Amino acid sequence: MGHGFGVTPFERNYKEWVKRRGATTIVMNCPGESDVKAMCVWMRRHQPVREQAEYWKVVKSQMDEVGPIPRYIFDERKYDNWVQRCHKTVDEATSSVIAQYTDLGCGGSWDCTKVLYWLARVVRVRDEASGSEFLFNVPASAHLGNKTLFKSAKLMQQRDFNFLISGLTDYLISENFGRSTVFAFLNESFVSAIERRPRELRPSPQRQSHRCALEVYSQERSTRHHVLPPLEHFSERIDVECGVLYVTEVENFPLVDGFFFVKSNPMTLVGLRMAAAGGHHTRASTVRQFTECLAAYFNVWEELSRDMFWEIIYVQHADSTPMNDWQRCDVVNSDDVSTKEKQKIAAFWNEKVRQYQVSISSGDAPRRF
Repeated sequence: MGHGFGVTPFERNYKEWVKRRGATTIVMNCPGESDVKAMCVWMRRHQPVREQAEYWKVVKSQMDEVGPIPRYIFDERKYDNWVQRCHKTVDEATSSVIAQYTDLGCGGSWDCTKVLYWLARVVRVRDEASGSEFLFNVPASAHLGNKTLFKSAKLMQQRDFNFLISGLTDYLISENFGRSTVFAFLNESFVSAIERRPRELRPSPQRQSHRCALEVYSQERSTRHHVLPPLEHFSERIDVECGVLYVTEVENFPLVDGFFFVKSNPMTLVGLRMAAAGGHHTRASTVRQFTECLAAYFNVWEELSRDMFWEIIYVQHADSTPMNDWQRCDVVNSDDVSTKEKQKIAAFWNEKVRQYQVSISSGDAPRRF
């Protein structure tokens, strides 16, 4: 009786074989979430349903961190080693290493000699117009993608970072990258595609409608970005600049995920909030916390903000149920805000804040072929 075994070849032997045989490279996409879940069910098929569910929960959390890589998400020890190496790769990256990240979102094949070995995976993408398939490097997971983008935003030259974003915008949108999706507003093609689309949310039909600053001042779109560090690591205030997209390293930054200023009369602050389905009502204490952060970051904020209008754009994925209602600023008794200040904040919210909703899809940012 004969037995056959399939083993992974040594890389050097494999490359020599490819060279001699003239073999064609075949690239397979990593398994999707439903595929991985099916694997979990099969591997735990003899266990009670509750234990199956717990196992899937663990695997899913590990997949969210490192991506759908079977050799790591099913082995806790290998997963721990891999995720630590991935984080270390990003945390210790220098400007010269960061330059390699521009390969994300570009055509090409996976290269184990580059830093992207730890952070990226190759996907096959079909061009609907030509029917041809292309290979692209994309972040291995949303978690690593977010970490990589914020590191790149701090160390890359502006031109290189804008190039990186132009190649990744459709992926950031299609994969629901959360707060990193605000970087898409540096992509001129993306902004041009959606600038007339924001739909105003009004507290009542009696309130006069108002066009979104993104549309009215489209020529003043953000072409640069500035990453605001946590306040405990911030020492010197900066001047407010129009045409700059401000994002923060703080994941739970109050009220918005990013913002920019428009040189209108008076000046307008435009906040970007990546929103899921359902309500995103806020509290007076959250609004106060946001203004306190801005006062700590920017020079003469008290004076600048006195007559300033706010616009908040709730950005939703096209697959989400669109928001249709005005998002309230609730006054909650447990808030650490005086009654008088609560009333003042609520009045400001109702009088000087305008809200808009816009749905976006990967089609709003054509991929670079």
